[in-house]
Amino acid sequence: MNSRSLFTFAHGRNPRTFLLIAPLLLSLSLLAADWPTYRSDYARSGISTDTLPVRPAELWKWTSRHRPQPAWQGEAKWDGYNKVYDMKARQIFDRTFHPILADGRLYFGSSADDKIYCLNASNGRLEWAYFTEGPVRLAPTWHQGKIYAGSDDGNIYCLDAQSGTLIWKQRGGPEDRRIPGNGRVISVWPVRTSVVVQDGVAYAAAGMFPSEGVHLLALNAATGEVQWRQIQTDLPAQGYLLASRSRLYYPAGRNNPVVCDLAGGKRLQVVEGAGGTYALLSGDMLIFGPGKTGQLGAVEDGRQDQLASFEGNHMIVTPTRSFLHSDTELSALDRARYLDLARQRKNLTLEQSRVGKRLKELAKKPNEESSMQKLKDDLTRIGTRIDEMTEAMQNCILWKRPSTWPYHLILAGETLIAGGEHEIAGFTAETGEPLWTLPVQGKAYGLAASSGLLIATTDEGVIHSFGRPTARASTVPAATAENSPRYARNDGSDVHAP
Repeated sequence: MNSRSLFTFAHGRNPRTFLLIAPLLLSLSLLAADWPTYRSDYARSGISTDTLPVRPAELWKWTSRHRPQPAWQGEAKWDGYNKVYDMKARQIFDRTFHPILADGRLYFGSSADDKIYCLNASNGRLEWAYFTEGPVRLAPTWHQGKIYAGSDDGNIYCLDAQSGTLIWKQRGGPEDRRIPGNGRVISVWPVRTSVVVQDGVAYAAAGMFPSEGVHLLALNAATGEVQWRQIQTDLPAQGYLLASRSRLYYPAGRNNPVVCDLAGGKRLQVVEGAGGTYALLSGDMLIFGPGKTGQLGAVEDGRQDQLASFEGNHMIVTPTRSFLHSDTELSALDRARYLDLARQRKNLTLEQSRVGKRLKELAKKPNEESSMQKLKDDLTRIGTRIDEMTEAMQNCILWKRPSTWPYHLILAGETLIAGGEHEIAGFTAETGEPLWTLPVQGKAYGLAASSGLLIATTDEGVIHSFGRPTARASTVPAATAENSPRYARNDGSDVHAP
């Protein structure tokens, strides 16, 4: 599937207009019916090719005894120096137990009880749970029958996906040293990134204290042996890693993301922007945010400055359309027409800048009135054309709907699903018409779709499974393995049929 991305162009006279740009690079190894990593693939596209039932029904519900324990509770109330109020929280990677789906199983990590869980995706029964020694804050990754995840205990784990048996673990930092952190005892080098696995190599980062060193690692995916290590001393590593075939991107908490070479981990750039841990890739372009005020920025490969920005929380892109998701709206644009207009507008903006610079130079010289007048006329002409392009771009909006479901967005087949407070909502991608709403317990910060199932997870530690209506099941008891230290003796959960 080729995809396209959509932005608000940040230059010219109207910074709120949109720019649709290059194809989304999806990891071919992950583009399948399963949902084997956070937001489906290493580009974090949030797209599943599967089709959901016309109206999904709740199949089962799993409830943790303890709700998620995010590392960071929220953003500062205001930035007095820059006069920014009601700021967005920028470190939002662990507000729920983010799920993945593969081979008929659902996996997630818990920040509440320090475990990696495996549930049967068809009925919610616990199949196994593996203890670590610290919170598991990000979704694990499934790859070729193995589960990879990091923990605040400073280790990267590789488990057998079927049994939960430990295959290997590797310490991310130089030693096993613990300190108080975020209300828990954690490693000086906690692993607060996801694990990316490509071509037999597992990538992760450990450390959030630059003064102690932040370690970017490439490990042999089969053995855990370190293949290379790069140590950064200026930025933390917190959030979901992204990867293309040649680049590795790691969010840096409230700071701006870092771009590294995949082959050896060499830092290539730190992009400009307003920070945040939400990010996705579109071709060779990185989109990230939400910044202090709820804006996502776009930076091209090899460049430091932002090409574009838009207001919103999430985006989904397809070959023909782009979908924007904000606190109050869900909208779609005509990708091809918008892209053509945006390119014209960008060229005009560059020409406007060149003419303006030349006009300033002539103003310092005597007897250049006639030349200056010509340049002023050129600026007027260019400005008129920019305004025409801006208006035409606004007309590319195919549909726009009010939305009160701002917490998450994915696309499953032809259905957009948005997560809100105490419910999730489905919309047809073609017209934006509302299809259904389904109740959930809490704020739906996590969504995943695979094999006709829709999974919603909330900030209250509840996992809801929706799909094709079936016969009602009885209450499912918690599953444990009394004699194995790999399993939770008291798993702390309950599963209920709707």
